[in-house]
Amino acid sequence: MKRHLPHGEDITLLDCVTRAAQQLTEAGVVFGHGTQNAFDEAAWLVLWRLELPLDTPLEPTPDADAPVSTRLVTPAEQAQVAALLKTRITTRKPAAYLTREAWLQGVSFYVDERAIVPRSLVAEVLVEGSLDYWLNESTHRVLDLCTGNGSLAVLAALVYPEVMVQASDISADALEVARINVERHGLHERITLHQGDGLPDHGGPYDLILCNPPYVNAASMATLPPEFRAEPALALDGNTAGGVDGMDFVRRLLQAAPAHMTENAILVLEIGNEHTHFEAAFPSLGVIWLATSAGEDQVLLVTREAMLKLP
Repeated sequence: MKRHLPHGEDITLLDCVTRAAQQLTEAGVVFGHGTQNAFDEAAWLVLWRLELPLDTPLEPTPDADAPVSTRLVTPAEQAQVAALLKTRITTRKPAAYLTREAWLQGVSFYVDERAIVPRSLVAEVLVEGSLDYWLNESTHRVLDLCTGNGSLAVLAALVYPEVMVQASDISADALEVARINVERHGLHERITLHQGDGLPDHGGPYDLILCNPPYVNAASMATLPPEFRAEPALALDGNTAGGVDGMDFVRRLLQAAPAHMTENAILVLEIGNEHTHFEAAFPSLGVIWLATSAGEDQVLLVTREAMLKLP
C-alpha cells in the first residue's frame, strides 16, 4: 500500500507561523495564558510541534552555525501543525494544556488541566527583587498559598536559596502537578506540599506569604472565555462563600493571616483586575501596591501590623 503525503511545497518557518497566526485570529481564540497575541501563540505551537527550541529564529540569519534559522517546513510537518491548530481552535484549551509546558520568568513548568496555567504577576516581584526591602537574614519560612502547579513556590525557593517553602492548595489534583514541578527542579528537600482550605495549621509562623487566590468576581465568572473556563473554576472563582465581588477567600485570609505570621512578616497578594472591589471591601487597610508589567494596581503588599488593624 502506498502512502500519500499531503500535497504542497516546503515553506519557511516564518510563513508557517504567519499562516497559523492568521488561523487563530480568524477563529477568534482568546489569549492570556503565556501569550498575548496570535503571532506569539502561533510561534509557540509551531515550534513545539516541530520539536524546535522556542527561541528559534523565524527568519534566516547570517550565522552559519545556526542552520535551523533557514529550516523549511515540509508538507507532512505542515499537516502536523494543522492538526495541533485544529485542536487549539476546536477545544479552546490554552496552548499550555496542549504542550504540557508553561514558562514563568524564564523558568519552565509542567502543567495540565488539573491546575491553572501559571501566569501570576507575583512571579515578577519575586524575581525582580521588589520584596527584598521587606526581607532580611531572618526570613526563613515562606508559604505559597493557593499554589496551583507550584510555580511560585519553586521561584521563591530559587530566588531565596536559604528559605524553606510550604506550598498549599485545596486541590489534591493541583498538588500532584505541583509535586511534578518540585521534583523537576530538584527542590523536594526545601518545598513541602500541604492540602487544605486556607492557611495550614502547621509549618508556620511564616516570614513571607505569597498568594494568588481565586478572586474573579461573579459577573466576570459568568462571561469568561472558553480558554479560561477550561481551567479549574476553584482556582478562579472568588465567590464560593456566597459573595459576588470576588473577595470571599481574601476576606478570610486577611483576618486569619496575622496569627500565622512572624512579627515583621508580609503578605504579597495578587488581585488582578479586582482593584476596585478590593478597595471597596477593605477601605481602611493600608497596603503597598507593587509595580508589575500589568500596572501598579494588581499586586499588593500588606504587613502583619496593618492586617491586625482590620475591624
